[in-house]
Amino acid sequence: MSSEIRVPALGESITEATIAQWYKKPGEAVAMDEPLCELETDKVTIEVPAQMAGVLSEVVAAEGDTVEVGALLGSIGEGDGTAAVAPAPAASSEASPAPAAEAPAATPTPEAPAAPAAATTSPMAGDLSPAVRRVVEEHGLNASAISGTGKDGRLTKGDALNAAQSGTAAAAPAASASADQSAREERVKMTRLRKTIATRLKESQNTAAQLTTFNEVDMGALMELRKTYKDLFEKKYGARLGFMSFFVRACVTALTEIPAVNAEIDGDEIVYKNYVNMGIAVGTEKGLVVPVVRDVQAMNLAQIEMAIAEYGRKARDGKLALDDLQGGTFTLSNGGVYGSLMSTPILNMPQSGILGMHKIQERPMVVNGEVVVRPMMYLALSYDHRIVDGKEAVTFLVRVKECLENPERMLLDI
Repeated sequence: MSSEIRVPALGESITEATIAQWYKKPGEAVAMDEPLCELETDKVTIEVPAQMAGVLSEVVAAEGDTVEVGALLGSIGEGDGTAAVAPAPAASSEASPAPAAEAPAATPTPEAPAAPAAATTSPMAGDLSPAVRRVVEEHGLNASAISGTGKDGRLTKGDALNAAQSGTAAAAPAASASADQSAREERVKMTRLRKTIATRLKESQNTAAQLTTFNEVDMGALMELRKTYKDLFEKKYGARLGFMSFFVRACVTALTEIPAVNAEIDGDEIVYKNYVNMGIAVGTEKGLVVPVVRDVQAMNLAQIEMAIAEYGRKARDGKLALDDLQGGTFTLSNGGVYGSLMSTPILNMPQSGILGMHKIQERPMVVNGEVVVRPMMYLALSYDHRIVDGKEAVTFLVRVKECLENPERMLLDI
């Protein structure tokens, strides 16, 4: 009895994936439900488990291949995995000395020039044969400085080798620079997630009329509040009190008052959302993902903090499900954790607004006519000007600022 390994359902609107890696090799034993390979989709990575215990008998699709839902990946057969893997590698190693032995015979010998008097100026490098071009590139020769003895003045391999031995043709500066740079470069194929990020960001720029407005917030009151209650908060809820939950609550307040920032365009209609599904941008080793905390308008600070912490762990472990990344109505992006002082975030389409948070930095500020040092943060709201007017965008950002500088207002809902 054997069991086929096929690409499982990947989620709504996702029809294909890329094989990121195989955890097992043909001939190795596998246990029931043991992960066999990892598939990378546009949004998340998915592990394909074994449907039976046995031996991985065949791998049909290799790492890097793009496969559709339902496609055959391989098969599992009966056995305990003690059988040796197919002896192809051993046969290959035994056969390997043959090419090495033949190598000296394949080494070209310089061809003697037929008639030096008939030599003419060599053609440009673009007209060189592959064999001649290889010699020119390996020895850093300037092809235009070598006299060709072949038909119509073309360079022969012997011409190039003679020039290399005599050192009569200096390397062409451009070719040398190109070869030198190429040797110091590395080409890596883009992952499916990185290609998707690139495509969607560019689509966002091409579709929305994006504009960014800025403001700054004095974080002093919020920092003092957090310092006072963080230990009690963690003791009661088992969750760490951070700044993100306050930003979420401030945005909920502002979105309720300025609903256009929580809307999206669908054809020739504007869809206003009477709920807030907050996307929280999270940086991972594989790229940026945006898990969505749903219905945050009905959550308290503790529930928000616990939800964000859980999504953060899942993102770092690569355990986010497709449902975790869908349905957002507004996004928060915290570049401050990386030291960013100011930025212009790009909209997460089809949303009409994204708030960029930045580094808290002490700066001299004028307060009540006196210059004092305050912990300040720049805020940046990027918005879709097709839906959101400038007045609405500025009002939204000012409302967020007021909530953060006077956090008690959020608790009292005023």
